[in-house]
Amino acid sequence: MTTGRRGRLTVYLGAAPGVGKTYAMLDEAHRRRARGTDVVIGLVETHGRTATVERTGDLEMLPRRLVEHRGTTLTELDVPAVLERAPEVALVDELAHTNAPGSKHPKRWQDVHDLLDAGIDVVTTVNVQHLASLTDDVEAITGVRQRETVPDKVVREADQIQLVDLSPEQLRRRLAHGNVYRAEQIDASMSSFFRVGNLTALRELALLWLADRVDDALTRYRADHSIGGTWPARERIVVAVTGGPETETLLRRAARIAQRAAGTELLAVHVLPTDGLPSTPSATIAAHRALAESLGGVFHTVVGEDVPTAVVDFARGVNATMIVVGVSRHSVWRQALLGSSSAEIARLSGAIDVHLVTHERAHVGTGVGSRYSSLSPRRRAAGWGSSLVLPAALTGVLLLIGRNDVALATDAMVLLAGVVGVALIGGLWPAVVAAVVSNLCLNWFFTPPVGFWTIAEAENVFALAVFVVVAVAVASVVDLAARRSTQAYRARAEASTLAALSRSVLSGQDTAQAIVERLAQTFAMAEVRLEERADDRAPWTVVAHETWATAEEGSGAGSDAGSGGSGATDDGSVTEVAIDDRHRLVLAGRVLPASDRQVVEAFGAQAGIVLEHRRLREQAAQAEVLERTESTRTALLAAVSHDLRTPLAVIRTAVDGLASPDVELDREDRDVLTATIADSTYRLERLIGNLLDLSRLQTGAVRPVLRAASLEEVVPIAVEPWLSDLALDVPEDLPLVHTDPGLFERVVANVVSNAVRHSPPGTKVLFTASATRAAVELRIADTGPGVPDARKATMFEPFQRLDDTSVDGLGLGLAVASGLADAVGARIAAEDTPGGGLTMVLTVPREPAPDDGMVP
Repeated sequence: MTTGRRGRLTVYLGAAPGVGKTYAMLDEAHRRRARGTDVVIGLVETHGRTATVERTGDLEMLPRRLVEHRGTTLTELDVPAVLERAPEVALVDELAHTNAPGSKHPKRWQDVHDLLDAGIDVVTTVNVQHLASLTDDVEAITGVRQRETVPDKVVREADQIQLVDLSPEQLRRRLAHGNVYRAEQIDASMSSFFRVGNLTALRELALLWLADRVDDALTRYRADHSIGGTWPARERIVVAVTGGPETETLLRRAARIAQRAAGTELLAVHVLPTDGLPSTPSATIAAHRALAESLGGVFHTVVGEDVPTAVVDFARGVNATMIVVGVSRHSVWRQALLGSSSAEIARLSGAIDVHLVTHERAHVGTGVGSRYSSLSPRRRAAGWGSSLVLPAALTGVLLLIGRNDVALATDAMVLLAGVVGVALIGGLWPAVVAAVVSNLCLNWFFTPPVGFWTIAEAENVFALAVFVVVAVAVASVVDLAARRSTQAYRARAEASTLAALSRSVLSGQDTAQAIVERLAQTFAMAEVRLEERADDRAPWTVVAHETWATAEEGSGAGSDAGSGGSGATDDGSVTEVAIDDRHRLVLAGRVLPASDRQVVEAFGAQAGIVLEHRRLREQAAQAEVLERTESTRTALLAAVSHDLRTPLAVIRTAVDGLASPDVELDREDRDVLTATIADSTYRLERLIGNLLDLSRLQTGAVRPVLRAASLEEVVPIAVEPWLSDLALDVPEDLPLVHTDPGLFERVVANVVSNAVRHSPPGTKVLFTASATRAAVELRIADTGPGVPDARKATMFEPFQRLDDTSVDGLGLGLAVASGLADAVGARIAAEDTPGGGLTMVLTVPREPAPDDGMVP
């Protein structure tokens, strides 16, 4: 059936087996059939439950597909049969089920997708413990790792999800009455998986997971229908983060409020100005982000021209139920004149609750000193001086020109230009003083009656008042533009500095050293140290250290991140920046301005990440070594318990037979036992030899003696035990090779032994040799099963048996051969034998000719 539409998926979700998902699914089928819908049972697992079997009733049940696997007949959903029957609705139980080998798809949910693509509606069931995202949580709760899982996306995209809920007590009663498992399984189940605590936790997982899915649906509905108002379906708390000292108090208070109701979300939002220039140091924002995440919240940064409006818009966008905001830090008089952000948020919030939090910085004011943060002391002093000198100088120039030659408006414009100049030099407040002084000068020297503070004409009073207002306004704009320009320059320099640090780290330099080098160069410091300590009481030790000669020589190299570096000299000042409890940065040299310290703190945060990454990398390397050692030890113990005991047992049995006085052996039997002892002894000797060689290689105890050698003194000795199994093709005129003959003989012997072991009975291993311009190649080709490409990379590691079922090997031969080959300057590689099998290629360098490398 092809209807041109995709089928609808209905999922019955349960917290645990036995809650009644299958029964509910069958009820749904009966209801649909009563309405005239064509419903069939594709597959229902009754698990022998009488009530479930009875509930199938007279519903049409399609036959299952039979699959033979390892002598067992398994039954699976017959997808072709369902497609051929083409019902309107098909019931398919246990969505997370893994199909038997040989099926079209490995998972049943993939079979369900085939039915949906054919336009067939599907009703199915799944337990919450089978959702892929909850696998770790379920294992932590129940101690059982779920092997059969279904991707969350498959269930989330269902057209309808029905929660089948049952209290833990009810489910345990059903279990005790034999309605879930057979009688012999009841006691074990109730004392393990079906404990009350387990069932309660699984039930909560199911409810929370479904709540998230419902919340997503609600968000889509509100977006589709352009609903901007808040629907308080779920508690969400938004914290307005200013970046000030009260932020930590706000976050912790909001976290406590969120903990009062399970499932409450905590979101922190920080508003950036539309010009993109941060009003709060990046290191401070990073610290607040880390605090919010540690409290279980999510930190967001948005851009907005008006902070209160941006906060409220964000809260409405996430469907928040409460906004937590701090009492304004501005003084009372400023709030009376300009208002406060917290009051504006409360006015704009509408149906969203606003929780106002007081703090120790409330109403104390932010201070005016911050306005001078971007100006050096020299510029501030020049600004205050020019606020008096420049109006006086301009007044003198105008007096020299003459009062009658220049109109009052021109005098005002000239003095207004002076006010703008003062604003450019010293900022706003010196410009305000200059505006007042200029107004007084206009009044005394240029406004009739001259020489008096009184003003004869009313329009002149208005003109002077406008002059002061315009002067202050222009000075404010000029000051703001100058400060924004300085902030933009600083932000660009900070970004460039941190980007340079990131590049130096990513380029593979020693990370700790890269940090101190970049700090010393950027801030022109005489010395920078990165120190660490084991605990709070341990002394500090230097991890990385850097000195910069330019700073020591007082060359005046500036700081890339700020203006404070210009002309810096070493005055013995020391600045400490804490990274965490165990690490700190120490900068010695000039006094570091507060603005530059912000960038250093950002360096510190970056250094903390780098050091943590390095620590984790070192731990991972140590764990890898320990894992490899543990794997080697486990394999070695297994080998000793089996592979070494086997030849010993054979030798012991043969010796007992020869030494037994109760058994009379003829000469042929004695020869057989003697040969058995000799063969087992040789095998044992070879196994022990490989173990010793591997130990020597791992400890670096192999000391090769490289010299000129002929393959005639290596190959015959190496292949002697397997001559009957080899087809040799080694030319006699091969050149000499440069190697250690004794060690290279072990390499050849191990490779040949491995090839003979894997060759089919009655076939010979081809051993050929040829010379190239720089080396001699030995090729040992067998016609055995070969090695897949994916395993060729690991076949030279110790204890790799590669499906070898023989009893006389530890999987060390190729590992020893590879290690010895590296030691003597040879190379070993694996290739496929044409027609099937494995070819090992040994490449050993030729002995240089006597005149090689000689200059004529």
